[in-house]
Amino acid sequence: MAIPGNFLSSTTESIDPNTSGWTPKLNCTIVKGVGGRNGDGCLAVKSVAAGEMQARTVSSYPITAGTVYYCFADTAGVSSERIGIRWLTATGTEVSITWSVLTTGSSASWHRVSVAGAAPVGATQAQVVLSSTEAGATVSHYWENVYLGLPKTSLGNLFDFNTESSEVDASGWTPVVNATISRQVPVVSWSVTSYLSGGHTLAMTAVAAGNASVLTVARPTVTPGREYLGYAYLQPPTLSATAWIELRFYDGAGNQVQATRSTLAAPGTGLYRTRVSAVAPANAATCSMAAGLDGASAAQVLRLETVVIVAAPKTQAGSVVPYADCSFEQGIAGWTVPSGAATLARTTPWGNSSYEGSYALAASSATATASTLRSARFPVTAGKNWRAQAMVHPAAGTWSSVRTRIRWWDAANADLGASTGTVYTLPGASWYAVPNDAVAPANAVTASVEFVITASAASSVLHIDNVILWEVLPQTAVAANSDGGYATLSLRELELDDAVSVYRVGTDGARTLIRGTTGLIDRQLITSDLLIVEDHEAPFGVPFYYAIDIYDPDGELASTRASEQVTLTIADINEAWLKDPGNPQRNMRVLVAAAPEWSRPIEQAVHVVRGRRNKVVLSGVRQGLEGDLTVATRSDEERRALHLLLDSGNVLLWQASPGMGVDDMYVNVAQIGEARISPLAQEQWRTWSLPLTEADMPVTTGVNGPAGRTWQDVLTEFSTWQEVLNTYATWEDVLLDRR
Repeated sequence: MAIPGNFLSSTTESIDPNTSGWTPKLNCTIVKGVGGRNGDGCLAVKSVAAGEMQARTVSSYPITAGTVYYCFADTAGVSSERIGIRWLTATGTEVSITWSVLTTGSSASWHRVSVAGAAPVGATQAQVVLSSTEAGATVSHYWENVYLGLPKTSLGNLFDFNTESSEVDASGWTPVVNATISRQVPVVSWSVTSYLSGGHTLAMTAVAAGNASVLTVARPTVTPGREYLGYAYLQPPTLSATAWIELRFYDGAGNQVQATRSTLAAPGTGLYRTRVSAVAPANAATCSMAAGLDGASAAQVLRLETVVIVAAPKTQAGSVVPYADCSFEQGIAGWTVPSGAATLARTTPWGNSSYEGSYALAASSATATASTLRSARFPVTAGKNWRAQAMVHPAAGTWSSVRTRIRWWDAANADLGASTGTVYTLPGASWYAVPNDAVAPANAVTASVEFVITASAASSVLHIDNVILWEVLPQTAVAANSDGGYATLSLRELELDDAVSVYRVGTDGARTLIRGTTGLIDRQLITSDLLIVEDHEAPFGVPFYYAIDIYDPDGELASTRASEQVTLTIADINEAWLKDPGNPQRNMRVLVAAAPEWSRPIEQAVHVVRGRRNKVVLSGVRQGLEGDLTVATRSDEERRALHLLLDSGNVLLWQASPGMGVDDMYVNVAQIGEARISPLAQEQWRTWSLPLTEADMPVTTGVNGPAGRTWQDVLTEFSTWQEVLNTYATWEDVLLDRR
């Protein structure tokens, strides 16, 4: 699949169907190889003689001096390699090449190399250069999945691109104790679509025996009382090494006020994602990430990759359980055993057993008895229905039952008792969901999640993960926003990795797929338990509802849902909506001055037959409606908005007020006319002539915008508003990250 944002063509990126995007630069020939991952093709670069060989892109790509650009590729061969960005002037003269660090070894398996750098003064174009040094002639090195473009960062990351990736240099980090810092490119195989990982890692080297640590230079702003999640890939030097990351908070004067550590229980010496979470204390102003080794030997190296701090996500929308108590990534958090023989620990090693993240809670019972496990207390609202749920997995021995219940507490921390709970038997060794619903008592202010687990054999172990507690809201809800011209559909409690199709159903029973970020929502993969869709193509003046089909990972229909009926209205019958299905932020209401006089052209060939009175006419299919719609704008703001809507030339949706004798219609708009309604220079009213040609609904157009982009991503990347203004022409460009 094409890499989003790639300057390179799909042929140059994937070397499919040919090598036309590439040319030899030094000591090599090139041919198309097979066995690639981004399509079957790959670039085989063969040495002419021993020594370094280089291949480059045929094309040069426009860039702006001073802007940071990023490139990566997957590669395989018998020698170490590097990748570079070649900077060129407008006349094609080389200014310089920004090279990656050489890989620390070689591998015949696909692995990632990458580099980033600021375009130097005088550079207006860039090329990608691939390099390896071979021991002899006719040695092949393989490349594919090549990217050149703007930096890619984790959405919502408080850190800038270089702190996250170390692709430019190591300046995002500083030694704290007994450490030096450098960059290395280990040979690591990453997923072909893992665009945020691979290439340079930050390498912390212990100067002498003892504890060693490093710290991010950046200290991004945090909000007191908000929970944050930090994570990074760690590569320990040995299996026995004690490697850790730490989330640190500082007050306004820069004094450290809290530190929360998560230690990696490594199963080997590969790269393992380690997570740490904490709530910013009341006096917190900024944060940082630290990493280190305890008891390191001299010259031992700890590598870090993809370093991120984000506002902590929820595995279930609305859950009040903090990430640490939900996922057990840094220990057992606030969990206790108020009664019974069970003991609690975090599973080990990394990845051994988990449902979410890399660890779970391990409850071990030495005897065949019942034990009660209880979480810390979390805020709840009295009188509301709450659901507690976890995923449980019998890991050893046998378990006769698991009871899930909720215990309530009042403002004085008095125990108000527990819900009756729901008892589950565990038929096998899979992961099982064990929910329980209960209404919070009138004076409840906090609640704990409890599990009463009963072992039926000695030395039994139960793993628990993804513990959540949330106020139960409707699984399917719909709301009409007539002023905005759309309906909002909310789908909750969806199962990850299932697929969903969403239809709008009219009074005639006809089902129409509605539009999402990638096009019509037709068996779209579910990546979150919550899906909110704004339907900007819903009709006005007629009731409709939504039908939802949910498919399991095998493609079988698993369940269906239906929403309530809603109706959108247009307050002024003289107004109509003009909408861009792929860019709903451009949608607007316009005042209709005159409806079209419709025509429906048809292609015909007329033949006169000698001796016959009537002509012979051969006709094609009669075409759709054509006509001129006249609308008025009443202010300069409306005028500019209509220009923005029409500038793209996209297929638009025209929706008139119900009862005006015009159905909703997708249209193409030809050459437009704009005129003042009076000769006064200060007159703001305009009349517009819009030649319309009926069109089919665009089926592949998705709702535009990088999924998940937030203001945090803008704040992370730009230090001042002037930089934002210099980079983007409009606020819409900021939303879409279109530079």
